[in-house]
Amino acid sequence: MSAAPTTDELDAGDVQTIRRRLRVEHDHPRYKWVALSNTTLGMLMVTINSSIVIISLPDIFRGIDLNPLAAGNVSYLLWMMMGFLLASAVLVVMFGRLGDIVGRVKIYNYGFVVFTLTAVALSFDPFTHGSGAVWLIGWRVIQGIGGAMLMANAAAILTDAFPAEQRGFALGINQVAAVAGSFLGLLLGGLLAQWDWKAVFWVSVPFGILGTVWSYRSLHDNGQRSPGKLDIPGTITFAVGLTALLTGITYGIQPYGGSNTGWSNPWVLAAVFGGIAVLGLFCYIETKVAQPMFHLSLLKNRAFGLGNLAGLMSSLGRGGLQFMLIIWLQGIWLPLHGYDYESTPLWAGIYLLPLTVGFLAAGPVSGKLSDRYGPRLFATLGMLITGLTFVLLVVLPVDFSYWVFALVIALNGLGSGMFASPNTAEVMSAVPAAQRGVASGMRGTLLNGGMALSIGIFFSLMIVGLSSKLPGAMNSGLQAQGVPADVAHNVAGLPPVGSLFAAFLGVNPIQALLGPTGMLDHPGVHKDVLTGQQFFPHLISGPFHSGLVVVFLGAAIMMLIGAVASWFAGGGKAPDEAAELREAAREGI
Repeated sequence: MSAAPTTDELDAGDVQTIRRRLRVEHDHPRYKWVALSNTTLGMLMVTINSSIVIISLPDIFRGIDLNPLAAGNVSYLLWMMMGFLLASAVLVVMFGRLGDIVGRVKIYNYGFVVFTLTAVALSFDPFTHGSGAVWLIGWRVIQGIGGAMLMANAAAILTDAFPAEQRGFALGINQVAAVAGSFLGLLLGGLLAQWDWKAVFWVSVPFGILGTVWSYRSLHDNGQRSPGKLDIPGTITFAVGLTALLTGITYGIQPYGGSNTGWSNPWVLAAVFGGIAVLGLFCYIETKVAQPMFHLSLLKNRAFGLGNLAGLMSSLGRGGLQFMLIIWLQGIWLPLHGYDYESTPLWAGIYLLPLTVGFLAAGPVSGKLSDRYGPRLFATLGMLITGLTFVLLVVLPVDFSYWVFALVIALNGLGSGMFASPNTAEVMSAVPAAQRGVASGMRGTLLNGGMALSIGIFFSLMIVGLSSKLPGAMNSGLQAQGVPADVAHNVAGLPPVGSLFAAFLGVNPIQALLGPTGMLDHPGVHKDVLTGQQFFPHLISGPFHSGLVVVFLGAAIMMLIGAVASWFAGGGKAPDEAAELREAAREGI
């Protein structure tokens, strides 16, 4: 056990939280496990829904009779993917601050209600075509607001409910649910969408009703409140700045003019740099207002600041991994092994299961061990293992042996799980009790914001990697199968993002590229070869691997940065709460 805290170190709010928790435990001995079970259900719901739509997009767009690859419809595709993540990333800090002011359980309960009602609304889309897409996007954004309420307060509720020596295990379980849910959503989306695309949204309804009733009846607010009012200028500048930044990076994927990406688009550059400027204004405002939304002084706390930096690196790498592996499986490996393009989204989710298994195995064990020995070693080692797996994925051939691939991604999940639990406990235990809500919100922003950033960053890197080799391979490959030189040249000159999105959506990329031209039915064109399961995968394998090297080596560098940050974040053993209470009694607190 650590030594008794000194007077300067004593957090009066934490003392009051401990005393309230002990009173609740006296009357409800199993309360902390109830809190863990309920918040784990909440986090699973949020993160499953953050990814369940990704794998279901082909069936959703077929259901509303909209071709997302047609000119003018790509924005619908991007917002279906990003609307939920953007809303939850932008608002989670605000809801964390509200939880500190009015009660974390209250905001958390509201989140369950909003989340459940929006799941019902999403299941009853009355429109088709663009109007149907707008309906779904709008309700997904509102669902993201409910998700932000849940994410902002779940970790804070657990930190209040568990003693310091058990927080790593409890937060580890919760964090495992948060991250594993994003991978389970891929599997569930693939399975449910095969039955009915609306089932993708209906599945949340019974669990939402259960969670809502359960949380209202069972959860208690043990936490220390921070009376005050919401920082309106800070809230607005944070929301505007982060929204502009994430939106600009997302639209950087879309081609602009003669460029394969949107990074030369003045609106994209204005959104990115304008967003950064507004976030700078937010930081200035937070140093001047009496009751800031986020105390920037928390970043001076080494465990909190460096722990969150490591968390951001992990989220960026995990998001990039998820999207690149989906494209790899759906666009190349599964078609080469006999799977129809239409069935690849389902099978991609199944073949990625070792990633989830590795994470589920490591998270709780790592959390338990970090409670006993401290988080530094486990968080650092987890980041290093994850970084190693990115390097191993680079050296794998594009047409890999599945069992080698499964072992590598299981090891990746193991490293991520080993990192997540200690990191979460370290960050949440480093902040004063009265600011746990906003600290939990900041973690949620990094989790969802990192996922959103990773889509823009890694897709852009992949497009840059493809742009140097894919046009030449596409041009010669099409001409070899009877496509006239001028048509082949024009199709080969199209931005690679079209082929990536087609593979991502489980659509035959050559059919999507050549179908609108009518060239597939011309005499002398080998349609069966072009639209078969071998032509495009063989065509893109070399250029794709070039892009993959850039993407995964970039992710490996991020993991190394996360490992260094985790090591220097420090974090010793859990404090001795009994000694803390004795010191408080001596000081009259």
